[in-house]
Amino acid sequence: MRLLLVEDDPRIAEPTAAALREAGYAVTWAQTGPEGLEAAMLGEFPLVVLDVMLPGLDGFEIAGQLREAEVDSPILFLTARGEVSDRVQGLDLGGDAYLVKPFAMPELLAQLRALTRRERGQSAPRVSFAGGRGGLDTVARTVTWDGQEVAVTGREYELLSALALAPERWLTREELLDRVWGPEFGGEARIVDVYVRYLRRKLAPEAISSERGRGYRTEK
Repeated sequence: MRLLLVEDDPRIAEPTAAALREAGYAVTWAQTGPEGLEAAMLGEFPLVVLDVMLPGLDGFEIAGQLREAEVDSPILFLTARGEVSDRVQGLDLGGDAYLVKPFAMPELLAQLRALTRRERGQSAPRVSFAGGRGGLDTVARTVTWDGQEVAVTGREYELLSALALAPERWLTREELLDRVWGPEFGGEARIVDVYVRYLRRKLAPEAISSERGRGYRTEK
């Protein structure tokens, strides 16, 4: 499947494009906003992965112009701007999904599969964890517990997603730090413990298991 990746930072774009190609996508990479808009306007890409902060024209402006021109390719925003207001703005402008940097490649691939299924009229995926008590909607980026939606921050969602997408696998602090905060994060690894506590308070203590020397995990 053809995919347009609009991302100005080669440190992100090059490994992302390589992983997408390995997963079977035919990737076209645009490095500026105007270049990305011109390519997307052709309407030849079944999927568009779009950074927000781009030179020349930002991703929100690109999405708005595409929808005004009735280009209906699904758009997945990739951005470091993870506040609720940013996500709402992106979705209101015609985006279909929103992934906050730094992101885990398995989640990006899962979101793209979800968008493809949705275009084919299939239901959006729901990732269950903790024996079905917990759930993630990987397109809407929402969390439920015992059937009730729970408000979480972008970082909390990313941490829970990293665990739920690798059920019953122990992930160390260092692995989670790299997946959720990124390899360039200079803070303490124990920030992971802090966010696990936040999630346990919002969901339940049993939502995330821990074991000394092994790390954290969620059950299927």
